[in-house]
Amino acid sequence: MKKGIIMKLGGKIKELVRKRKWKIKLKNWMLLLLLVALLAVDATLLRNDHIRMSELRDGVLNADVELGAAVSEEQAVESEAKLAETLANLKEFVFSSIVINIVDDNGAQRITFGTGPFYLEHQYIRAANKALREAETKLTGDGNPNGNIYGQAGEVCRAAAIANGWNWDSAGYINCMLDEIAKYPSAGEIQDKIIAALPSTELYRRNYASPIWAPTLTGFLLLITLAVIIVIIVRIIIWIVLRLALIFV
Repeated sequence: MKKGIIMKLGGKIKELVRKRKWKIKLKNWMLLLLLVALLAVDATLLRNDHIRMSELRDGVLNADVELGAAVSEEQAVESEAKLAETLANLKEFVFSSIVINIVDDNGAQRITFGTGPFYLEHQYIRAANKALREAETKLTGDGNPNGNIYGQAGEVCRAAAIANGWNWDSAGYINCMLDEIAKYPSAGEIQDKIIAALPSTELYRRNYASPIWAPTLTGFLLLITLAVIIVIIVRIIIWIVLRLALIFV
């Protein structure tokens, strides 16, 4: 009885070995073709994810431009809501996808996962201009010499804004005000107060990082590709070992 069971198990093992040999001999070249196909598909999917991220990021930047162009408080509120929505969409996509991106790092190109740093320039300019107006209200008053300095700087910069086509809430106008105020010997205190009132640019800097792997179609295909590469490497190692064994044994 036991002998019969052992013979059956031996037969099954031999059958599995024969099938395994057949698969190894037949599928080596097929694995290489499969790997090439998978790499092509992976590259296409990663490129599509990058393009989608770029589209969503462009949507954020366009919403930021619309906010900068808002001429009424109602338009500003609508633009702020749209900007927040586009930021949420971008963040959701990047956090749940594999996004490979090439960014500029001090003149050098480097590969990163995610959006790379970008700035909400117009949102910052709007906030900075609001802070500048509030500083003007606090620092300009009857008998206040600082107020005279601020007013004189405003006259110069309003003329420069007209000549250069600046908006009153543009970066050029804000920088002009700070430069003009700095020209007065007694302007140290007012300049310090204005600079302190301006928001930090880091508050308007965004850089969303994506995961190295995510449970998406792209992610699963990358795992399959990695598995195929590992199988090919293992088979190559086995082939080399067997060749060496034939030579030295």
